[in-house]
Amino acid sequence: MMPTLRTERLLLEPYDPADEEAFIALFQDPRVSVWMGNGTASEEDDRALFGRIFSKVYARELFAVWAVRRDGVLVGHAEIKPSEDVGGHEIVYALAPAAWGSGLGTEVAEALVGHGFGTLGLAEVHATVAAANTASLRLLGRIGFEHVRDLTEDDGSTTRVLTRRP
Repeated sequence: MMPTLRTERLLLEPYDPADEEAFIALFQDPRVSVWMGNGTASEEDDRALFGRIFSKVYARELFAVWAVRRDGVLVGHAEIKPSEDVGGHEIVYALAPAAWGSGLGTEVAEALVGHGFGTLGLAEVHATVAAANTASLRLLGRIGFEHVRDLTEDDGSTTRVLTRRP
């Protein structure tokens, strides 16, 4: 059973099937998807991804995935999962542009890190961020993440691997 996490202004809780349209809107927004995985996917692929959260991730309890809500409205996505790329657990989060610049990203990241160190008992937590995503790099630096190495992606771009220890 996946726990619900609370911050000062946010609730991180398991997705509900009724969240599908808000999830699709978040993942289809190019201002958000540019920083996620391989960029904007097709709507069909994002709908399949939403379905897999229920059919695979939740059903098999593979890792934690949350809907991020503020005042009952879905404003983001968050997860902490094992990653071969970093050799440990990686935090992943995305917020809708309307939530940017208000400190909510810091709240989400801190909640994920707290879950990793507290509930999961991890010795370190990682994040991967596109080198061009300076806002996320600054945010993670402010909360104690340190740049440890770079990964070169298939398209030649650079992804920074960041690590935080308790």
